[in-house]
Amino acid sequence: MDTPIRLLGVDPGLRRTGWGVIEVSGPRLVWVAHGVVAPEADAPMAERLAQLAAGLRAVILDHKPDEAAVEETFVNMNPKSTLLLGQARGVALATLAAAGLPVAEFSARTVKQSVVGSGGADKTQVAFMIRRLLPRAGEVSADAADALAVAICGAHHRTPSQMRLKA
Repeated sequence: MDTPIRLLGVDPGLRRTGWGVIEVSGPRLVWVAHGVVAPEADAPMAERLAQLAAGLRAVILDHKPDEAAVEETFVNMNPKSTLLLGQARGVALATLAAAGLPVAEFSARTVKQSVVGSGGADKTQVAFMIRRLLPRAGEVSADAADALAVAICGAHHRTPSQMRLKA
């Protein structure tokens, strides 16, 4: 039997960054933990980004993932919102890389396709499938469900060389 690896999925956001940790052993996926990092909304931008980094470092220390997966920035009609989200995503990527984790990046469409079977699935469908695929997770907020979906996507897209790393 394969040695399980821990995979941390991250759904970046300035207000709420979802995170989810699963164990992957061959085709088997097991829920470990999930949550949300929520920086103070009224703090200056630099402090909010620092709080996000600190929150992710705490998750890494608590759950000791072997790998990470992050959702790519969704480009929307408001360029300012996209830029702000990009800053949160940059902090997440830098924090994960600084912890020595290999980081995979996936589009929202790829994440939804991997978990629901349709790249156009909505948040309700993603949350439903997370409850089915990871029943031990219980009730999960939308942000944490998205992060667990990113982790599952990362597990489904692991390359053969990654699969041998801990085996």
